[in-house]
Amino acid sequence: MTITLLDGGMGQELIHRSGTPPTPLWSTQVMIDMPHLVREIHADYFAAGAEIATTNTYAIHRDRLAGTEHESRFEDLHHIALDMALAARDAHGSGRVAGSIGPLGASYRADLQPPHEIAVELMAEVAGLLAPACDILLFETVISAAQTRAALEAVQGLGKPVWIAFSVDDEDGSLLRSGEPLADAVALCDDAAALLANCSAPEAMPAAIDVLNASGKPVGAYANAFTQITKEFLADKPTVDALTARRDMGPEAYADQAATWVDHGATILGGCCETTPAHIAEIARRFAKG
Repeated sequence: MTITLLDGGMGQELIHRSGTPPTPLWSTQVMIDMPHLVREIHADYFAAGAEIATTNTYAIHRDRLAGTEHESRFEDLHHIALDMALAARDAHGSGRVAGSIGPLGASYRADLQPPHEIAVELMAEVAGLLAPACDILLFETVISAAQTRAALEAVQGLGKPVWIAFSVDDEDGSLLRSGEPLADAVALCDDAAALLANCSAPEAMPAAIDVLNASGKPVGAYANAFTQITKEFLADKPTVDALTARRDMGPEAYADQAATWVDHGATILGGCCETTPAHIAEIARRFAKG
């Protein structure tokens, strides 16, 4: 079995390396202040064995920038993020670049998804900026059927492979965080090239992979190393800066979890929030040579 190795977390890694507290702009603010850190993190993931660099564009949406001093820099910030990923890839001498498109509004918040036509327009604008320089368009932390439908409509005609990564219930990986069956969203994904589960507890991934396998497409997982995101936690409508890292999910423990994903059929592995180059290096040591 050949394993495709993604990179790991970017936003939390930027926060940790910069030594700055999280802001509403999260990884975007660090990139504005210290763009070299983005390139360095991409380089460290390539050195660890990653084959794909995921651009630091997850949180660059017009709704996130609205009301800030950076509101007019929407296109510029996408280009900076792309430049950092491409520079690291070129220095490494190989690899692909995945253009990350995060959820509108906020992560884990299906209630903040705009009406369909507006969501499609906003995501199409981002995808159009990323597509010319990217090998893959990657929608991350998709948590509802509505988000899935809008994402796939937004990239029509761009000619790049589209990967959809779903964030699932930490206690039941067969459900999206919206509470809808993951299978309902998978049924909409005929045009996707690969399906993944991301930004969820490692323990939830096997059940999610089992559902994704029904698509007949390549599937994979990249979990976070946060404390469990329970329904009670989500009821308070939190943001990522309210989460804390697990102390039991170091590189070896995380790779142990990844081994169970492979047993369930995953061929794409990586890491999400609170995973590091060390986590990717351990997965590479165990699986990258397949």
